[in-house]
Amino acid sequence: MTSQAQAAVPLPSVVGLAFLGFPLHPIGKPSSERAAHLSAVSIPMLFVQGARDALADPELLATLLERIGPRTTLVQVREGDHSFHVPARSGRTDRQALGEALDGFAAWVQATVVYL
Repeated sequence: MTSQAQAAVPLPSVVGLAFLGFPLHPIGKPSSERAAHLSAVSIPMLFVQGARDALADPELLATLLERIGPRTTLVQVREGDHSFHVPARSGRTDRQALGEALDGFAAWVQATVVYL
């Protein structure tokens, strides 16, 4: 994973990492062990996660990112799962959910990445 490489030795020219559905833990086994290395990453990180992601308990992820600090940003896709699929009862389409994810990504890039 790029984040593990970045944590070990900063990669040249990498100015930020974006995770689209970070797999924080196996389904039904909440843990933050897979993210232990993230505290060693010194560049900005974006986490775009579905609010119903079975691979990243929202409260556990929010606590982890708060502990890492201001170099992390969380964009949560309302009612999205790990693939940003939303249930029909949400009144939204998958396309709208993906648009929400991409809008969050674009806003983070514009606010975070310094263009050379």
